[in-house]
Amino acid sequence: MNERVIKQPIEALKEYFGFDGFLDGQEEVVGKIMTGSDGLVVMPTGGGKSLCYQLPALCLRGVSIIVSPLIALMKDQVDGLVAKGIPATMINSTLGLSEQRDRISRMRAGEYKLVYVAPERFKVESFISALLDIDVALFAVDEAHCLSQWGHDFRPDYMRLGKALERIGRPQCIALTATATPVVRQDMLKVLDLRSPFEIVSGFARPNLSLMITSVSKHQQKYKRIREIVKRWKTGIVYCATRKRVDEVAEMLHDWGISCIAYHGGMSDDMREKTQNVFIKKEADVAVATNAFGMGIDRSDVRFVIHFELPGSVEAYYQEAGRAGRDGEAAICELLFNYADTRTQEFFIEGVNPSYATICNVYQHLQNQADGDFEVHETLDQIKSGADVKNGMAVGSAIGALMRNGLVERFDVAGSRAKGTRLLKPEVLTSKIGIDRAALEEKERRDSSKLAAMVELCYARVCRQQWIMEYFGEADAAVCGSCDVCRSKFGKDASEGSSAQILTMRKALSGVARMSRKVGGKWQGRFGRGRIVQMLVGSKSQEVKKNRLDTLSTYGLLKQNGTAYLNELFHAMHDAGLVFTQKGEYPLVSITPRGELIMLGKSTCSLVWPKSGKNQSVATADDALVLEEVGFDPELYERLKEVRFEIAKTENIPAYAVFTDQALESFTRLRPKSMKSGRTIRGVGEAKADRYLAQFITVIQTYG
Repeated sequence: MNERVIKQPIEALKEYFGFDGFLDGQEEVVGKIMTGSDGLVVMPTGGGKSLCYQLPALCLRGVSIIVSPLIALMKDQVDGLVAKGIPATMINSTLGLSEQRDRISRMRAGEYKLVYVAPERFKVESFISALLDIDVALFAVDEAHCLSQWGHDFRPDYMRLGKALERIGRPQCIALTATATPVVRQDMLKVLDLRSPFEIVSGFARPNLSLMITSVSKHQQKYKRIREIVKRWKTGIVYCATRKRVDEVAEMLHDWGISCIAYHGGMSDDMREKTQNVFIKKEADVAVATNAFGMGIDRSDVRFVIHFELPGSVEAYYQEAGRAGRDGEAAICELLFNYADTRTQEFFIEGVNPSYATICNVYQHLQNQADGDFEVHETLDQIKSGADVKNGMAVGSAIGALMRNGLVERFDVAGSRAKGTRLLKPEVLTSKIGIDRAALEEKERRDSSKLAAMVELCYARVCRQQWIMEYFGEADAAVCGSCDVCRSKFGKDASEGSSAQILTMRKALSGVARMSRKVGGKWQGRFGRGRIVQMLVGSKSQEVKKNRLDTLSTYGLLKQNGTAYLNELFHAMHDAGLVFTQKGEYPLVSITPRGELIMLGKSTCSLVWPKSGKNQSVATADDALVLEEVGFDPELYERLKEVRFEIAKTENIPAYAVFTDQALESFTRLRPKSMKSGRTIRGVGEAKADRYLAQFITVIQTYG
């Protein structure tokens, strides 16, 4: 037997956990860890990720260190292990120095098998030195997506772990998380510098979850839907973006007579722990909380997760949604989507990504206000005012950036709960602070990109699970059959199509690819949908000739299908996530990675296929109900946007609630000049036509 191994996993599984066998994926991970290799494990929430490192820790000689980001998460894990008779403890900021020393001493004596540690412990030299005298069998980094600044929950303290591993002799290291894109996984490997690691990425799919996205325009609709879900499913979590919203929703639930708790960062540590325990012990049916709640919460009967507002990323959304149905039984995860909620997430992005100028302003203010001991006794709000920063969150983030560069530190003010700021290198001028501007801008860009992906998911008319699986790099994911799209009329009408339809779709996608360019492995569009369709039907318009589109190999390739059919096909391909429209001054169409696979014949998809038939663009006295495309006109598009803006402002509604950008683009390209023809435009329903259409028709008529 290997000298490191003191017990076989299957024995320990039965002895300590009372299980006769593993869940899907667990046995492979445990087996790999037992070989002594470093590794990276991505396993979905509810898949039994914790056991994958707890079990080997019990089977290996020595102490296993578990790095965990939240005190509540540590306590929950340690309490559960101790209840099973497993010697485990935790070391974090809630303990006094004497208690920390005592637990470290007991680690040396071999009294513990698992020790949970907060990542900030590794900036304390005495703690790292203490570990040098301890036989560390396994170093497990839980919630390892926190290692990556491109992850959805980056924690700067995690960045020290790679160097800490070197200092303590490079014990076997395992990084584990529930959600990580390929980019984030690469960061995890790089920061920890894992040695010839194994990588196990379990399927992200949660077949027992019904992922629903419901569009709402008012808060009253959100409350109505929450009431319906709570009545039907009883126990669950309502996630809100802000503390204020948590209090509002919790108060509303109390008024309805529903047993619930409210949980957010504005509460003291003790109050958060007590509140969390109320929910864990099933003394309350519903938790209303900000996003930190639920990480590692071991309550298996959560039957629903509701997102009151839009999350900031697909990673955050799916991790939070995954806290439902951990017992494997059916559960519902519903996002109440209103595009206006993106403003809150944009505020957060701005707050956690201070500009270089903001960081400089904060640093200069600290230098100006420092006393003889180079200390500043001001609150973050006072610094915000003095440094003329608009977003209060950005002040804390700016100070964090200065701390990571070794320029300042925060300290406790004697006799007060407030914290002060101390300059560590007061001689360094603002112009020499050495902050990497490019890195700041890149992180802001990626955070904004994550939010854009979340919005794209909400608008997509393709299976929610399938879309998310492909976002995380899982190719050829199957449809779930239980999300709102799969259950809708769209889902019932969708099919993989005949061989002729598939060939037409692949030709259309080839046309998109020919009129796009690939930069850094990603497709970027250069033309709008109308111009692409013109090229595919072999239009002889001046715009086509001027851009030399008539020289492309795909020119006229789908002439027999006609403009009307292809426009509908493009709408269907957009809904299915095969093409996308880039945001910017003009709506440019390009191909998605999934669309590229289908174009190359490497994958299939279900589509709501347009009715076959050639373009029948015959003019009639009422301005033709089948309209001939005349090309995109940016000036007309801007005029129509101005009309929409004025209507939205007057009625105090989002602009998209009048007409979507897609509808305005169709107005611009097809130029309907009567109410009857205007009603044929995609996105113009009867109610909107009666209320708004006439104003847009007037602009089109007078434009010429």
